[in-house]
Amino acid sequence: MRVGVVSDTHMFGRAKQLPQALVEGLQGVDLIVHAGDWIDERVVGLFEQIAPTDGVAGNNDGMDIIERFGRHKVLNVSGFRIGLVHGDGGRKSTLDKAIDAFRDMSVDVIVFGHSHIPYQGLHNGILLFNPGSPTDKRRQPRYSYGILELGSSVEASLFYFD
Repeated sequence: MRVGVVSDTHMFGRAKQLPQALVEGLQGVDLIVHAGDWIDERVVGLFEQIAPTDGVAGNNDGMDIIERFGRHKVLNVSGFRIGLVHGDGGRKSTLDKAIDAFRDMSVDVIVFGHSHIPYQGLHNGILLFNPGSPTDKRRQPRYSYGILELGSSVEASLFYFD
């Protein structure tokens, strides 16, 4: 199973439509997960035109997104438990806050956002994955998103575009 992973789209303030490179890169995925900061509920429909979509709300999302998705969840996908949270820095790093969010839960993957910084790494056997942003790269050199390949194991890839 292929899962498209996005975060921090900040639409429609920064972008009016999904970038063509993202739309093309997500073709053929079975599911899209969004790690928050959608900004507008209409963005959900843009992703649903590509594949079934789930996600969480970020710190910049309104009540419509919060009520629809919540701020924290665990998805069971193809035998893997994927923790999904937006995150916020505060006194700890976004990475540390994402780890803390699932400290007492059994998960295989933690998908998080907030920092707009793509990240892929292991912590105590758990894959930590931040896709960056496909529409608001901030101080990053390129826009980005991710793909999780769920088979006998989890394979994660980050994809970059200008």
